[in-house]
Amino acid sequence: MRVVLRACVALPLCAAVACAHAHAETASLHDASRWTWDPWIVAPLALALLLYALGLLRLTHRTAPGHGLRAGYTAAYACGWIALAGALLSPLHWYGERLFSMHMIEHEIVMAVAAPLLVLARPAGVLLWALPRRARLGAGAAWRSESVQTMWRHVAAPASATLLHGLAIWFWHVPAAFDAAVATTSLHRLQHLCFLSTALLFWWAMLRRSARGPAMWHLFITMLHTGILGALMTLAPRVLYRLQTQAAPAFGLTALEDQQLAGVIMWVPAGTVYAGAALVLAALWIRGAGPAPGTPLAAQRSGA
Repeated sequence: MRVVLRACVALPLCAAVACAHAHAETASLHDASRWTWDPWIVAPLALALLLYALGLLRLTHRTAPGHGLRAGYTAAYACGWIALAGALLSPLHWYGERLFSMHMIEHEIVMAVAAPLLVLARPAGVLLWALPRRARLGAGAAWRSESVQTMWRHVAAPASATLLHGLAIWFWHVPAAFDAAVATTSLHRLQHLCFLSTALLFWWAMLRRSARGPAMWHLFITMLHTGILGALMTLAPRVLYRLQTQAAPAFGLTALEDQQLAGVIMWVPAGTVYAGAALVLAALWIRGAGPAPGTPLAAQRSGA
């Protein structure tokens, strides 16, 4: 418990410590202010933004005033896109390649912030409207095909989505797999793709497919198993992620402290997101199970 408390106290200071001790590393650390311009990340992000803007423009011109896309959906997409781009392109990514704790923050922004916002935005229709008419009709026909719908029903079922997302998280946090992703750029890209795709699938299943009661339990299960993984990292008596934590001393942290901070980030802040979403769904579930507003007391009693 003392380890957890120490890590919790140190967590808000982690970014400041990283900046303050950057000069202690080699000369390459002076590039910390640079953003990451990996074309394999920049191109998909730019394309997603361009298609959404084009689709939104076309929908706006084709719909009557007051009947277009609700502003909340556009705001959710914008916030989700900014969160995703910030995690993968900003200096946070640069620090994440050197500090395990920063890397964990990056991953949690992708999975627990950007993914649910993008799902809440319901962008599929807008993105389709960005395509030429023939391509749009072809994509719609392909999506409605029996084989695609059958596969989607199985993959996007709440239990399947929860399992796939959990497997992705646990597999990529096996120390050998995580260190391999840090060492190999292609594996690092694949790791981020797995986290984002399974997180989108998970949140879509929770927010769009599942009933509120079952979704609450799936979120609770996800909070539980990610909390266990975070606790294992935090309470481990030795360094498990040697390659990922080897630069920690240059930032004023020992390798074990860096690992403990990463574990606490997964254990507490990320767990809070899943718990908060579960509580919101639980409240909506309970509210929906009650009598409709304005129902006479006698009718409520007779219904019981």
